[in-house]
Amino acid sequence: MISDNPRCLTFRFLAEPTDVNFNGKVHGGTVMKWIDQAGYACAVRWSSCYCVTASIGGVEFLGPVRIGSLITVAAQVVATGRSSLRVVVSVSARDLRSSEEQLTTHCTMVFVALDDAGKPTPVPAFTAQNPEEHRLAELSVRISKLSQQLQAEMRQGYGLS
Repeated sequence: MISDNPRCLTFRFLAEPTDVNFNGKVHGGTVMKWIDQAGYACAVRWSSCYCVTASIGGVEFLGPVRIGSLITVAAQVVATGRSSLRVVVSVSARDLRSSEEQLTTHCTMVFVALDDAGKPTPVPAFTAQNPEEHRLAELSVRISKLSQQLQAEMRQGYGLS
């Protein structure tokens, strides 16, 4: 079921045995794939355009995801630019036997909407309506700026700039 709110999107599914790593938990790369898919779907739903991932910042793995857990990947648009969208994504895992749910991963993503020629195209503006939306928008901008600074330092450190 899709929410009536066009800026929010939630995926729910079971973590499968094919997602397991050598330690018996879900691969971090698999979790990142879920994040990218939910973020993409949310961005496309808001913009009605094809979108590409421009950056992912503030990724934090807080706990393991176990096979058989009910996974919830929630994405929401928190800010827009001319052709860009900032999307906050969180991943939670619920043990179906105990109903215990744990936030396992969260991050901020930036997408760019593209037209049919592959050029950036304007997106509908999003304006925060309440203190929580303002807080998330400001946080996503701060995380993106810190990520850009870190990337610049890494490029310089590796002699790539």
